[in-house]
Amino acid sequence: MAARQTLFADPSFFVLLAAVLVPAAALGLTGHSLRRYGLAVSLGFLACVFAGNPAQIAGLVAFLVLARAAVLWLAASPGSKARYGLAVAASLAPLAVYKLTSATGADLWGFVGISYVTFKAVQVVIEVRDGLIGARDLGLEDWLYFLLFFPQFSSGPIDRSRRFAADAHATPSRDEYAGLLARGILLLLAGAAYKFVLAAWVHRGYAAPAWGSASGGVDVAAELWLQVRCAYQYGLYLFCDFQGYSLMAMGASYCLGIRCPRNFRAPFAAADVVDFWNRWHITLSTWFRDFVFMRFTRWCMRRRLVHGRLRTAQVAFMVDMLVMGLWHGIAPCYIAYGVYHGLLLATTEWMRKKSRFYRAHRHQAWFRVGLWFVTLQLVMFGFAIFSGQVEVALGGVLNG
Repeated sequence: MAARQTLFADPSFFVLLAAVLVPAAALGLTGHSLRRYGLAVSLGFLACVFAGNPAQIAGLVAFLVLARAAVLWLAASPGSKARYGLAVAASLAPLAVYKLTSATGADLWGFVGISYVTFKAVQVVIEVRDGLIGARDLGLEDWLYFLLFFPQFSSGPIDRSRRFAADAHATPSRDEYAGLLARGILLLLAGAAYKFVLAAWVHRGYAAPAWGSASGGVDVAAELWLQVRCAYQYGLYLFCDFQGYSLMAMGASYCLGIRCPRNFRAPFAAADVVDFWNRWHITLSTWFRDFVFMRFTRWCMRRRLVHGRLRTAQVAFMVDMLVMGLWHGIAPCYIAYGVYHGLLLATTEWMRKKSRFYRAHRHQAWFRVGLWFVTLQLVMFGFAIFSGQVEVALGGVLNG
């Protein structure tokens, strides 16, 4: 959460944003390319973010040097499995060091945005391996712009390199850019409303309650209601805060000619847990789907490690969500959150493929409403795990 506070919460950020968007509008409306201006602005914003923090600057520079070397080394021989493995490991190494040491409080190699920049760096390595990006597509300027683009730097949305490069190199017409600019401004205003009005209102007075906070543990119904209310409060706050950030990131991107992908699509209207992950933090879940779930599934099937497509998909869901939990941090609440959603996705996959009851009633209104309601409760309980609320509540029970 702290990373998002760096760019889209400080009032001075919006003053600077307004100042840099005026020249962007002038360039775009007169038919000029925004690519180099966008890179210069991104470097300027990141200089402000890291000002006075030489350790983070050193961490970012070291990361970029290592990631760039890994890409170029692999590009020289993209068919080499050994090079591919080492290139992925090198791109992941800074994040792994940071996550492992942050669990002890050391925070080595950490800098604002390391998680999301790592996603992009690893993605480029994989695309080089797959032949989607060649040596001629690895210009330093384009690579830096993709990794350091400031609206998406600290918390996404996670763009795709080829889609981003196509927008960056395109020069929209006056009318096309005017449409992008108008939509970008509206997205900035909508995001500000989500983050600074709705999220602040929902989050007021929030604190994860220990069991016994409502009635000393005597009235079970009152204790359960307090836990449920707080889980909903946190889940709604997280959505409003992150949706607000994502909309503002989209808005700033559009003003710079980059059609940043959306991150949320009515997640609390999800029909089941699989549908929820198609609606919640979409760019993150699709990244894991494409680069963890699908690749693990193919790897398992080639080696016949798991019998049957359904069982393979269930195991892949568990691996996928466990990795996602560890990506958030090496803490019990994050690991438990990943395992929990892995189990939910595996169960949902079985229900969709094997449950006769589901197939017989899935189009009936009562069943769809009931499944939506159950899904919402499961999702909110997941947020209670993620926030540490369940851990605090259990601590109250054990200490009571």
